[in-house]
Amino acid sequence: MAFYGDSDAQETQEWQEAFDSVLQHMGTERAAFLLEKLYQRAIAKHVPIQRLNTPYLNTISVDEQPAMPGDQDMERRIRALIRWNALAMVLRANKTGDDLGGHLASFASSATLYDVGFNHFFRAASNNFGGDMIYYQGHCAPGIYARSFLEGRLNEEQLSNFRREVGGNGLPSYPHPYLMPDYWQFPTVSMGLGPIMSIYQAHIQKYLMNRGLIKEEDRKVWAYLGDGEMDEPESTGAISLAGREKLDNLIWVVNCNLQRLDGPVRGNGKIIQELESLFRGAGWRVIKVVWGRHWDPLLAKDKSGALKAVMDETVDGEYQRYQVKGGAYTREKFFGKYPEAAELVKDLSDEDIDNLNRGGHDPYKVFAAYAEAMKAKGQPTVILAKTVKGYGLSEEIEAVNKTHQIKKMQIDSLKYVRDRFNLPFTDDKLEELPFYRPSENSPEMKYMKARREALGGYLPARRKESETLAIPELSVFDAVLNGSGGKEQSTTMLMVRLIAALLKEKAIKDRVVPIVPDEARTFGLEGMFRQLGIYAAHGQKYTPEDQEQLMHYREASDGHMLQEGINEAGAMSAWAALATSYSTNNLPMIPMYMYYSMFGFQRIGDIAWAAGDAQAQGFLLGATAGRTTLNGEGLQHQDGHSHILANTIPNCVSYDPCFGYELAVIVHDGLQRMYVNQERVFYYLTVMNENYEHPAMPEGAEEGIKRGMYLFEKDDKATVQLMGSGVILREVIKAAKILRDEYQIHSNVWSVTSFNELSRDGMACEEYNRLHPLTEEVKESWVSKQLRGTEGIVVSATDHMRAYSEQIRAYLPDGRPFVALGTDGYGRSDTRANLRSFFGVDAAHIVVATLKKLADEGEVDARLVKDAISNFELDTDRPVAWAPQAHPEVQAVAEYNETQTGEGK
Repeated sequence: MAFYGDSDAQETQEWQEAFDSVLQHMGTERAAFLLEKLYQRAIAKHVPIQRLNTPYLNTISVDEQPAMPGDQDMERRIRALIRWNALAMVLRANKTGDDLGGHLASFASSATLYDVGFNHFFRAASNNFGGDMIYYQGHCAPGIYARSFLEGRLNEEQLSNFRREVGGNGLPSYPHPYLMPDYWQFPTVSMGLGPIMSIYQAHIQKYLMNRGLIKEEDRKVWAYLGDGEMDEPESTGAISLAGREKLDNLIWVVNCNLQRLDGPVRGNGKIIQELESLFRGAGWRVIKVVWGRHWDPLLAKDKSGALKAVMDETVDGEYQRYQVKGGAYTREKFFGKYPEAAELVKDLSDEDIDNLNRGGHDPYKVFAAYAEAMKAKGQPTVILAKTVKGYGLSEEIEAVNKTHQIKKMQIDSLKYVRDRFNLPFTDDKLEELPFYRPSENSPEMKYMKARREALGGYLPARRKESETLAIPELSVFDAVLNGSGGKEQSTTMLMVRLIAALLKEKAIKDRVVPIVPDEARTFGLEGMFRQLGIYAAHGQKYTPEDQEQLMHYREASDGHMLQEGINEAGAMSAWAALATSYSTNNLPMIPMYMYYSMFGFQRIGDIAWAAGDAQAQGFLLGATAGRTTLNGEGLQHQDGHSHILANTIPNCVSYDPCFGYELAVIVHDGLQRMYVNQERVFYYLTVMNENYEHPAMPEGAEEGIKRGMYLFEKDDKATVQLMGSGVILREVIKAAKILRDEYQIHSNVWSVTSFNELSRDGMACEEYNRLHPLTEEVKESWVSKQLRGTEGIVVSATDHMRAYSEQIRAYLPDGRPFVALGTDGYGRSDTRANLRSFFGVDAAHIVVATLKKLADEGEVDARLVKDAISNFELDTDRPVAWAPQAHPEVQAVAEYNETQTGEGK
C-alpha cells in the first residue's frame, strides 16, 4: 500500500500493522497506554506533534454507520416543503417594501440537521419523561415555524405575520419565550447566549438530579450553533466546565457552513479542525460530519492517500469557492492538485462532481452522528457538521459572501428551488409565494405526525405554569423586621440572615439555592459551606486544609450551594437555568445569586436580558452596591448605575433598600408574587457593606415599601420634602436634622425603596390618562398620591447616578420644584465621608441643595446658601465629579533621581 507524500510507505505500513496487532490481542487499554508513552517520548525528544486533530474526514466510518430507520424519500419530500414554507415566509415579509428582514441562508444550510432530529431524536415531555431541551439557532427560526405549520400548530395567517407582532397574531423574528410563552423554550439571540446557557442548563440538570430533586433520566440538552457564532467569548468560554463535569447530557451541533455574516469564518484555515482541537482539549467527544455518502466510493478508492491529502490541505476559503464555481472548476482546482486525485474522478461528469455532498446535508451521516452522540457516557458531545450556506437557494445565493443578507429572490431563483426540490407550483403561482400544506390524509402528513407521536409529541413546546410554593408568613423574618437592637449591621449581612431563615423553612428549604461567583467570604456566606455543602459534580476528592474548623470548605456531589468560581457569566447562566426550572422541570426553584453589583448587568447584561425573555423568576442580589459605599475598591468596582441598567429589563423589579425591615418586606413580596401568584418577574436588590443600626419597621410602612416610597420621618411643620434611597437615606436624615436645628426649616423624610418602580407606575398612569381623555377616572401615580397634601420643594439623594431619581420628576404633583443629587462619574478610592462629599450626596450637600432651591423659589435669602457653603467648607471651584480631576504626576526617572540627591535644585 502506498501513502501519499510518505517517504517510506513500507515502514509506515509495518507500524500500523504492529499497532493493529496490539489492539487485536491486548485490547484498547494497552493500545492507549503505548500511544501515550510514544507521545511522551516524542515530547521529551522535542518532536513537534499535534495530537488534538484527526484527519479531515468523518469520525464515523462507513462500516460503523448504523442503518437509518424511516422512509428517506418521504422525509426528503417533507423537508422540501419545510424549506419552501420557510423561504416563502421570509420573502413575503419583505415583498411589500416593509423590509422586515429575516434570514434565508442559515436554515437552508441546516434543514437536514434539524429534520433528522425532529424525525428520530428530539423527545417531547410527557407524563413519564421530562423531555429533551433544545436551543434552536436564532437565525433558523423560520424553518422551525415552517415545520409547525405543516404539523398544524401554526396557521397561514401567523406565517404571513412573520415579524409583524403588533396585534398579537404574528411570529417573532427569533426564539423568544416572552413573545411565544407556550412555544419557544429558550432565547438564543444574541449570538453566544445559546452556547453558554445550554452548558449551564445541562450543569443544573445534573445538579438537580444529584440533589434528588428531579428523577434521573436520559434527557438531553441539544444546542444548535453556528460556526461563526463560536467566536463569541460566551460560546467557548465555559466548554471546560462541560468537560470537567462530564456532562454527557449535552449535545452541541455546530453548523459549519464556513460563512459568517460578511464572509468566511476561517477563509485561511479550517474552522472544523480548529474547533475539533479546542473541544478535544476541553474533554469533549468530537464527531465530525464532513463528507456526504457520495464521497464514500472515492475515499474507498483513494489507495494513494492523495484525496485525503487534498482534503487536509484545502482551506475553507477554497472550499467555499469550489461550491460557487461548480463541478468543472472543482475538478481542475481541487482534484487536479495531484494526478492520483484527478484519476479518481475521471469517470465522473462535472455534474456528478457538483453533487458530491457535504456531510451536514446527508441524513444518513447526520443520523449516524446523532445516534453516536446519544450513547455518550462521561463526556459532552459536539457534532461539527459541514454544510453550504444558502444550500438549495440557487447558484446566485449558495455560498456567496452576501448570502446572509439576501432577503429577496428573483423568479429564476424561485424556479430553481421549485425544480430542485420538486415542489408543486406552476410558474405563475411562484411569484405569489404561496404556502403549501398537504391534506391531512396525505402520506406526508401521516408520516410526519407519526414520527412526532412516537417521540412523545410536538416541539418546540414550553410549560407556562407550574406548582405554587408554600411561602411562609412575613413573620418568618421577625428577627430582621424588629430592628438590629442597637447593633450595627450591613444590609448584606441582613440579607444573609433572610436567606438563612428561608433555608430553615421545611416547605421551601430545598428550593432555595444560594449562588456566588467566588465571593462567599466577602458576603458572609462562608457559614453555608459546611452547612449546605458546595456542589461538586463528582464530590470532594481531597481533605480541605481547614477540615478541623467549624466552617470548613465542604464540597459534595449533593451539595446545595453553587460556587461557580470567578465567572459571572457562568453564575448568571446557572441562575437563569434555576430561575426557569418551573418551566423546564415543573420544579420552581428560588435561586438567590449574590455578587458584586458592579459585575452584574454591566458585565452580563445580555444574559440578564435573555433571562427576562425566558421569564425567569428568582433574586439577583447586587452586593457591595453604591458608588461611595464600597469605598476602597475604586473605579472599576464602585457601582452607581446598576439600577438604571436593571430598569431596561421590563420584568426586572428592582429595589435599593436602606434598612433591614425594607429588605425583608421586599423579599417576602417577591416570593409571594413569583411563587404563589406566578408572576413571571425577577427581583434585583442592592445590598451594602456599610454597618449601621437598623430600626424596627414603622407601622403602616409595608405597602409603601413595596410600591417604592413611604414616609419614614414625619414633621407636621414640613415645608420641604427630602427623599433618599439605600445608605444615602441616612445622609438625608442627617440633613433634615441640620435644616431643622440650624436653619429652622422643617422636612418630611421619605424612604424611596425604588425610583424604578415609582417611574414605571408614573408612566403607566400617564399613558392611561393620555389614551382616555374623556374618562372621569384619572389615574394618579403613587409618588403623586404620597406627596399630595404636602408642600414645598422636593430634594432627592442616592448613591446612584442622578438619572436614577430624575425619573420621577414628571410625576410630582403640581410641577413641584425638584432637585436630584447623585453620584455621576467614575468611582475612586477614599473614605466614605470624602467620597460622599466629592460626589455631593452627603448631608452638607443635601442641605446646600435644599437651601439653594428654596432661594430660587424666593423662600430664603441667597446669602444663607453662601453662608452654608462656607460653614461646610465646600470646595466651590473643583471640576464636576464626572469631569477629569487632579491626579498624581509621575516623574521621569532622571528627574526623580535628581530630586532625591538634591542636584538640579
